[in-house]
Amino acid sequence: MIILDCDDLFDTWRQQARRLLSHEIDPSLVSWDSDGRVDLFANDESVPDAPGPFQARIPMALLETLENAARYRGDQRWNLLYEVLWRVSHGDRTAMMAGDKLGSELQRRIKQVRREAHHLHAFVRFVERPAAEGPQFVAWHEPAHDILHSASAHFIGRMGQQRWLIATPRDGVYYDGEQLIHQRQCPPQWQQLAQQVDDLHGELWLTYYSHIFNPARLNPKVMQGHLPARFWKNLPEGVLIPGLISQARTGKQQDGQASGIAGRAGKVLKVQRTL
Repeated sequence: MIILDCDDLFDTWRQQARRLLSHEIDPSLVSWDSDGRVDLFANDESVPDAPGPFQARIPMALLETLENAARYRGDQRWNLLYEVLWRVSHGDRTAMMAGDKLGSELQRRIKQVRREAHHLHAFVRFVERPAAEGPQFVAWHEPAHDILHSASAHFIGRMGQQRWLIATPRDGVYYDGEQLIHQRQCPPQWQQLAQQVDDLHGELWLTYYSHIFNPARLNPKVMQGHLPARFWKNLPEGVLIPGLISQARTGKQQDGQASGIAGRAGKVLKVQRTL
């Protein structure tokens, strides 16, 4: 068994996979280990330095597919990609398709990566730092997959020339108004800045959110499908959600309004009709 480490970098894996493929090394004989674990079945075999005689021909679309799937964090992360590459390079393109067992797992991972990118766009909450040096807006996010670098470019068009930063437990991005800077290891100062900033408009937002909440339309299962509970702790309104769900379950659904609104007497309006 050949044990390789690509440091969770697609370009590094691609170079390693190309060399392996040129020598037609079967996927069962190689494994990528990014956790530093020792394989009891590993040996001293290594990939030859010189390229091998086999010249693989693969569709250009496959490289984009593999790069998207490579952002998925999970077991057999890189091994699965090499197995797909091996089969396609040997004429079996069904490995890319959802109807194939391997292709189904590949497409599932791509779907999870795209969903996580959507979560970044939907659930990042920037906090403004008025009259401050460095980033004008900061945010903390905890993605399940390595989507920050590719998906955060979305905010360049949304934020204009504003300077902003997104920090995560692993990596971070900072847009300085001209270029997007990605750090694979998020600097501690970025993490501290994103987690400890004071939101001057936080109370106003919580008041607004609690008043627009509609208990009559609440479906907790559907809500958590769109807004997974793992994101609640990093959302300003997250502290309110459990209480609002509890209120809805204990009778507020019959009003169809938050308690502060339902208790108001309201006004009677006189309508004059004219012909």
